[in-house]
Amino acid sequence: MTKSRKRVAVITGAARGQGRSHAIALAEQGVDIIAVDRCADIASIPYPLASKADFDETADLVRAAGARIHQVVADVRDLSSLRNGIDTGTDALGDVDIVIANAGVVGIGLPDPTDEQVYQDIVDINLRGVWHTIVATAPSMIGRGSGGSMVLISSMQGLVGRGGDGSAAVFAYAASKHGVVGLMRSACHAYAAHNIRVNSIHPTGVATPMILNEHMARVFEENPPDDGMAGNLLPVPFIEAMDVTHAVLFLVSDHARYITGVALPVDAGNAVM
Repeated sequence: MTKSRKRVAVITGAARGQGRSHAIALAEQGVDIIAVDRCADIASIPYPLASKADFDETADLVRAAGARIHQVVADVRDLSSLRNGIDTGTDALGDVDIVIANAGVVGIGLPDPTDEQVYQDIVDINLRGVWHTIVATAPSMIGRGSGGSMVLISSMQGLVGRGGDGSAAVFAYAASKHGVVGLMRSACHAYAAHNIRVNSIHPTGVATPMILNEHMARVFEENPPDDGMAGNLLPVPFIEAMDVTHAVLFLVSDHARYITGVALPVDAGNAVM
């Protein structure tokens, strides 16, 4: 009997936080990982992004879980670099079965209403980067010929507008995360004939380095979160990365084989109107 080929997942923003959590959990299920991360800061973003050391730690954890990993240092804003990196990953590990478009940034606490640079950077990473991830992986999934699953990580700010403060940073975040829903809905139509399912996940605040950093600590100290940005109905200030990972594991599994086009909140009730 021929041994079944291992599944392969592409995960962006994989060096730490949610991306690392998704990578380890999939590795524990026997999925090989093509991991993508920029591994460098961005001047307009007010907290440190993941480092190469973070990325290497994720790789070690994936290997310890029993899976192979191909690391791609690339910025999701650069389609050519992203596509080339994913192509080298598929050469090494095989065609793509699962895509987790997770890379994203936020700029809470930057009050300037006309900061064009922060607006551009947030939209380019959170929205254009997701589109790049889709178009860089879809040919491999289609070529494989047996379907697959794309999960686009949005936010509860992709479903509601509460917490808007007029700043370029928050406008950009809400607009980009709403835009991910449009990409998801269009992609699920585009790829349905290939049995590729596309869904989005919408977390409330997640306890990762995007939120748990010195900049955000100062913001929360000076402006305690109100019920617009942190109004979880359930009594938790933040959820954990693994809470999002559990939703990812469901959506990429056979248990969700006929689920596509769904915007799934993992938000402790934050989006309830």
